[in-house]
Amino acid sequence: MSEAQATSLPPKKKSKFKRFAFVTFLILILIWFIYYFICGMSYSEGTRSGVLFKVSRKGFIFKTYEGELNIGGVNQGEGTIMPLTIFKFSTTKKQIYDSLEVYQGRRVVVKYRQVIKNFFWQGDTDYFVDHVSLVK
Repeated sequence: MSEAQATSLPPKKKSKFKRFAFVTFLILILIWFIYYFICGMSYSEGTRSGVLFKVSRKGFIFKTYEGELNIGGVNQGEGTIMPLTIFKFSTTKKQIYDSLEVYQGRRVVVKYRQVIKNFFWQGDTDYFVDHVSLVK
């Protein structure tokens, strides 16, 4: 037997645990990207108008901008009025929040998009306001 054959070691086999950990890590990364993609998708877009009556900045660690719009009740005739409808929304933009603070108590139109599911650091609602304007 030659000296080269005697000193060569057999190739190392990957341990089953390392392979399992690597595959699990890849699966978790894939699930995260799929969830992130789905959460970012817009479900609907539109506008709503009403009286802006609440604007707040909330959160302990992740500060979010929240607001509520009083869309109003519907008069059914003969003195019957349906209850008020409140539209709750979030925004991620400081400029929008500043505009909302100025317009509080006035009639506004907000342009929003609804996502399928939001992340916890984005706000309390699935509705995100991208634009706000004052009704004249």
